[in-house]
Parts: sequence; C-alpha cells; structure tokens
Amino acid sequence: MAKSSKKSKPAKEQAGSKSLTQSGAPKAAKSGSAVMVIDGKSGPGAFAGPARVIIIGAGVGGLTLALMLHQRGISCQIYEQASAISPIGAGINVLPHAIRELADLGLIGTLDKVGVRTTELFYMNRIGQIVWREPRGIAAGFEVPQYSIHRGRLQKALYDTVIERLGPGAVVTGRKLAGFIQDEGGVTAHLVDSVDGSGSMTVRGEVLVGADGIHSAVRAHYYPKQGLPSWNGIQMWRGVADFPAFLDGQSMIIAGGMAAKFVLYPIAPGETPETRLTNWVVNVRVSDTPHPPGKESWSRRGRLDEVLPYARRFEVPGFDLVSLIKSTDAFYEYPMCDRDPLPRWTHGRITLLGDAAHPMYPVGSNGAGQAILDARMLADRLKKAEHPYQALLEYEEDRLPKTAEVVALNRKGGPERVIDEVEKREPAGFTDVERVLSYDERRAIVRGYAGKAGYALQQVNKKAV
Repeated sequence: MAKSSKKSKPAKEQAGSKSLTQSGAPKAAKSGSAVMVIDGKSGPGAFAGPARVIIIGAGVGGLTLALMLHQRGISCQIYEQASAISPIGAGINVLPHAIRELADLGLIGTLDKVGVRTTELFYMNRIGQIVWREPRGIAAGFEVPQYSIHRGRLQKALYDTVIERLGPGAVVTGRKLAGFIQDEGGVTAHLVDSVDGSGSMTVRGEVLVGADGIHSAVRAHYYPKQGLPSWNGIQMWRGVADFPAFLDGQSMIIAGGMAAKFVLYPIAPGETPETRLTNWVVNVRVSDTPHPPGKESWSRRGRLDEVLPYARRFEVPGFDLVSLIKSTDAFYEYPMCDRDPLPRWTHGRITLLGDAAHPMYPVGSNGAGQAILDARMLADRLKKAEHPYQALLEYEEDRLPKTAEVVALNRKGGPERVIDEVEKREPAGFTDVERVLSYDERRAIVRGYAGKAGYALQQVNKKAV
C-alpha cells in the first residue's frame, strides 16, 4: 500500500512585496521579452511564447495547468517543494466535467491504465439502506467516464506526461518559494532548497500561479492574517488495501451523513482478478472546536483501536468493513478542513489555483475536479487576452464565484446531504424511503449540486472536445 501524502509546509512568510531585495533580483525584463532569467546551471533556458508562467506546486492543478499551457503554445515551468513526485496518497473521484478537460489533453488512455471507470454510485444510511443510487460516467450517458483513482497515481501520470511533452526540465523539485516581487514587466521569484534553505534560485516570468495547496505560501503572502484552516470537527481515516471486489467491481458506496460516514470504492485492479485495490474512508465528528489539530496530526499513522469502534457503527450488506480495515497495511488520519472563500485571488501578475485558491471539504468528489477546471479557464484566458492582467482578472471573475458556491455547498454536505436529510427524519432506518423523502426531493438535492458544480449531464456533453 502506498503511504498517504503529507501536507506540504508553507514557505516562511515574507514581509509584503519587498520580500526579495533588489540586490538579490535580476534586472526586470522588458515587457514582451522572450527570455526567462534563471540563476544557476539547471533550468530550461530561453522561454518563448505569448506568456511565460511560473507555477508553484506540482499537484494535480499545477501539472494540469502546465499541460494546458503547453497545448496552447504558452511556455511554463513548475517548482515543487517535494524532493520527488511519487505515487503516494489515497483515492479520489474525478467527475466527467474534469475528465472532459483531461480528454482534451489526450489522457483517457493514460487514465484507463491507472484508474477505474466508475459505473454506479450508492448513497446509503449508516445501516446500509439505499437512499439514492444512480449510474455514473459512461453508464449515465456522459461522453467521458468518471474515474475512481489513486490521487498519487493520477499526479504521477500527469507528471510523466508533463516531462514527456515539455521536457525533463519542466518540473524542478526540492524547491520552496521564499519570496517574490512584481513590476510592470513581470514577476521575479526567489526559491531555496526545501530541506535546508540553501542553493537559492531566482527565476523570472510574466505570471506567477500559486498552485501550492491549502497551506499555500503565495496565498499567505497576500493574506498573512488568515490563520489556520477551518475545521468542522470531523476526523478522517483513509486507507487502501487489496480486497475482494464488491458489486460489479466498479461501484462506489457512501454510507452515513456528515457526522459519521463511510466511503468505499475501488481505485485500481487488484493483485488477482477477484480483487481490487480498494479505497476506504471513515469520517467521524470528534470535536466541536473550529481549530484543527497541529500539523503533526495531518497525516498521522492511524491506529486500529481508534478507528474500529467508529467503523463498527456502519453496516453495508454483503461487505465486511472491519475486515477491509484490518487488512490495510497502513492508514492515515486527517482533519476535514477548508478555508473561507477569498475576496480576490489575483494581485497584478499573481494568482491562485486549486486548493491554494479554494480548499473545500472532500464531499461531492470535487476538489481535484475544480482545480482542473481552474487550469482550463486560466490557460484559455492567457491564450486569448492581450495582457496578463486582463487574463488573470477574467479567470478570477469566472472561477472565484463558482468555486465559492461549491465550498459553501460542501459545508452543508454537498450531494451527500440527501443522506443527512433521510437520517434526520428516520435515524433508526426506514421501511420505504419514498415516505421519508420523495424521489423529487432527493433528486433535487443530488442533481441540484451537480448543476452548481458544473457536472450535470447537459453541461458536460454540450462541450466540444
């Protein structure tokens, strides 16, 4: 089993726009210059194209942005704090609205090698009674699939594609953003070794994009008083294990409401034809405080004696949840956190993307998907706009309100709120779900969220590939 990824630590906060001294920065390039200045021997050399983009962070959002920019003839380079891109983490779902964008990049074949095409979704109460079920992806009539996939394998697949298409120097690892300044001609960023702070590197481009996650150093630069992420008191235990396939081997189950939930789905073929690499999550509200536990608890190795009492609260007919958890070599715990939507992402030639811009609760399968949609919009705007300022503002104008709405909906449970509504009315279970909450009421919750988040059938299929 791959270990869950640790949250990256933010770079040290710099004091305003003077965080990089003039003596340490190269001379500003003239507007329209085709050269990106790089201190040091390692680097891609001269950059050409209508925009030169520095991307901070090689997560799903940053890597997708690089591929989108390359497709549009816009040069870029990624700087990543981790020393290497390796397939660590646990499972996620990527919905058709985001897969449409990856399909445009020619990645369906790659995704089929590392993920599972999801065919059906079941929402259940905690005792396994079906509240809502629906086909997913191709089975639901979408022109592209939905994938259940290991986050680390998705990231590694995107990374390998970036290296293949942009070249081996496209991603520089082991570099932490220490500061940046901008002027009328571009952005100068200062990076250091992420382990010991040595080996400073100065780079210059026309635009800088902070795609560096919930602890974003770029975001903290503009919002130094934002504080810790907001915690809803829910602790998550996440793991993956090779386990006998359930249902058709491509279905996902979400059982229980926001206060206590179990999530189950396969993310890759197993070691034998009868098994799947199976992702599981136990979510339980354990605190009423809005302050998350310390960083040391964000990816702490989980303990059976802590999670099994919670897991035993759930029943899924025909599936042994406790045996799945016991068969997991190692699993990890995380607090379920997000941040309040920002009033703005863009500051001149600097903007945010993905979790750096709009971290959200992991409900509704939308975190990675919204980052991918960000990447498409930003790449399009940079291609079409006459000036980077215009491009970044148009990107923000489109994406900020949409993602803010998803953040708010996820705090209420997203589409999974349909389970909460049924459990609220019949906490001990029901004999007929229709008498508890009508089909139309359930459909309004689930499909209403899909429309707001941008993955309703008519929204996805009407887009041209």
